[in-house]
Amino acid sequence: MNRKTIPVQRVKQLLRKAADTRILVVGDVMLDQFIWGSVARISPEAPVPVLDFQRESFMPGGAANVARNLAAMKLSTEIFGAVGRDAAAGQLARILKEQGIGCRGLVACAARPTSMKTRIVAHQQQVVRIDRESRDSLDGPLTRRLFALLKNDVPKADAVIVADYGKGVVTQALLNEIKTLCHDCGVWLSFDPKPVHQLNLAGLSLITPNRKETFELANLPDDTRNANPLADKNLMAAAERLLKEIRPAVLLITLGELGMLLCQRDQKPFHIPTVAQEVFDVSGAGDTVIATFTLAIAAGASPMEAAILSNHAAGIVVGKVGTATASAEELLKSLPE
Repeated sequence: MNRKTIPVQRVKQLLRKAADTRILVVGDVMLDQFIWGSVARISPEAPVPVLDFQRESFMPGGAANVARNLAAMKLSTEIFGAVGRDAAAGQLARILKEQGIGCRGLVACAARPTSMKTRIVAHQQQVVRIDRESRDSLDGPLTRRLFALLKNDVPKADAVIVADYGKGVVTQALLNEIKTLCHDCGVWLSFDPKPVHQLNLAGLSLITPNRKETFELANLPDDTRNANPLADKNLMAAAERLLKEIRPAVLLITLGELGMLLCQRDQKPFHIPTVAQEVFDVSGAGDTVIATFTLAIAAGASPMEAAILSNHAAGIVVGKVGTATASAEELLKSLPE
């Protein structure tokens, strides 16, 4: 087969196997609100556009969107995180349950609000975003409550995804416990990093930083650009440093319009060009990548196969407006015959 494609029959086989797996998602859950409308005039009160409201929609965001991507592929999944005791928490739980996502792992805390992002969209373009959230780290008792729930489920899971959005759920204490538990149970552990946390990321199966996060994690300057990532000396140096110092089994660097870079120790990096035809919105594309890669691995795919599939899935979601997912049917249609 072409090393940058994967036969449709092989994908069908992997998707069938994936449907029998169970993947847990841990991290910063959010409720995404979209307010849609049109703009035809400027306010007389201030030089700002006036949005004529048309409709609003809600969907899971952050780590909850990772779980949503898994559910769209017909996988069994459970979400673990912290929410407030507020209306947004109830709405998020209802949406997750409607999409077949387990919510037993959502720990409620009256002292913190449910993370909520409101996006104002006019003519398919985002005008402004409003964030309502806490970035404080979970305290010890709340972290222990969350891990107690995880401890019961991880041994029965095929993989765990930790999605860190910097909202306080993913602490070093929690990550250390998850790493030990997954190692002891032989469970694949994927991690979507937020370098500002400066967590110890050693002992992970997969990390999926974007270009900016890669240089931040490697503590190197990003002052080179090349249309061919393999010829980008600084990028190669950053990838090599992460493989040497953090030692993940797989390092998958997402590069936007340049696709992604698959890196493994003692192997040459492999560049996978993007397959996106049109890019309308990159919101949540990283969630799609880590979800698709992990489900493919859980189904028995090689890292190369998993990377190719996640690249196709990302190409689908960036062609949609808003936080989106790719279904199994869409993924199959996106593949060359």
